[in-house]
Amino acid sequence: MRIALIAKDKPGALDIRKANRDAHVAYLKFSGDTVEMAGPFLDNDGNMCGSLIILNVADMAEARAWAANDPYKAANLFASVELTAWNKVLG
Repeated sequence: MRIALIAKDKPGALDIRKANRDAHVAYLKFSGDTVEMAGPFLDNDGNMCGSLIILNVADMAEARAWAANDPYKAANLFASVELTAWNKVLG
């Protein structure tokens, strides 16, 4: 099943994001086929301010476990994280 992980950064947390970005991207790459696509949300100034990650997992529990191990989670970057079942139609 596909799960959309929608995360919003805490206000003023761009430095935290930048400091942990390499570890986060390595985690995405290490996850192999689990991560179908990923990228940051951008604010009006073009700065990263959140994340959209499409996970392909067996169930919601696996998506929660994946999210719990994200280096951004360990860095306490996010103000909110939402995991929502998602159906791919195009692309």
